[in-house]
Amino acid sequence: MTNSTPQTLWLVGDIGGTNARFGLVAPDGALVHSSVLTDADYAGLGEAIEAYLAARGGLPRPRRAAIAVASPVTGDEVRFTNLPWSFSISSLRSRLGFEQLEIINDFTAQALALPHLAPGDKTIVGGGAPQPGCPIGVLGPGSGLGVSGLIPSGGHWAPLSGEGGHATMPSATERESAALGEMRRHFDHVSAERVLSGPGLVNLYNALAAVDGVSARQYTAAQITAVDVAARDPLCRETTEMFCAMLGTVAGNLALTLGAKGGVYIGGGIVPRLGERFAASPFRERFEAKGRFRDYLAAIPTFVVTHKLPAFLGCTAKLMEK
Repeated sequence: MTNSTPQTLWLVGDIGGTNARFGLVAPDGALVHSSVLTDADYAGLGEAIEAYLAARGGLPRPRRAAIAVASPVTGDEVRFTNLPWSFSISSLRSRLGFEQLEIINDFTAQALALPHLAPGDKTIVGGGAPQPGCPIGVLGPGSGLGVSGLIPSGGHWAPLSGEGGHATMPSATERESAALGEMRRHFDHVSAERVLSGPGLVNLYNALAAVDGVSARQYTAAQITAVDVAARDPLCRETTEMFCAMLGTVAGNLALTLGAKGGVYIGGGIVPRLGERFAASPFRERFEAKGRFRDYLAAIPTFVVTHKLPAFLGCTAKLMEK
């Protein structure tokens, strides 16, 4: 955060299933002010934005905004996937008096951020080196599972706006098959997000407990991945390891689908908190475990995004396009 107070500021935001993060940035991308609000405290996105702007500390009111949302953006009407909010983009722009309001999928924002990450904003996991001018993949488990990518196009990057987190979750071992079979008793469709997210960690732990015929404890996702809990509960340790392995499966599938020789990036709130345990997990081995295409994937680098607010970078990049 900088101490400068420029006269022109842009509003950026990152709205997840639990928290709404807002910031004011200068046109050069410098973050001037930011705050985190709890979604449940507000009736909708408009109310959350108004609350943030009311507490902006005397800084100029922005006229342009870009907000990343954890939902599909396919038209004027937007409905969140894991949050009981919906809104009209045009009505929200008029209500808040913005000259420009860009609403983009949260992982579109994550993708747009990738070219702007500094070396210290990411940690490499495994081998390989990014090939210039090649597609880049990004995915990240948090309240849900976001999936996106960047495709080179005419000297610029074109972000993908898909919902890959809702693709069917595959299994690679008999143990994973058993866990997914148990989950299918509770969900009509076991998507990748049903496993590779905060709620997914709880689903996976409960499924493994059911497969083993043991009583599941009422753990949260944070407890399941906690070092001290894993030290005394082998099932939590296995859940975390299986989570990382299955993330490797999905990341490898994304790399093959996109031809992501520019690298695959892991964002979201869960993986960065695992630190060295993620690097030592089965993630990278599973990423490369694609039979005849092992060598192809071994050459593709994987990174953990450690920047605290990558969606802000992506939203700022979106505004800079205009």
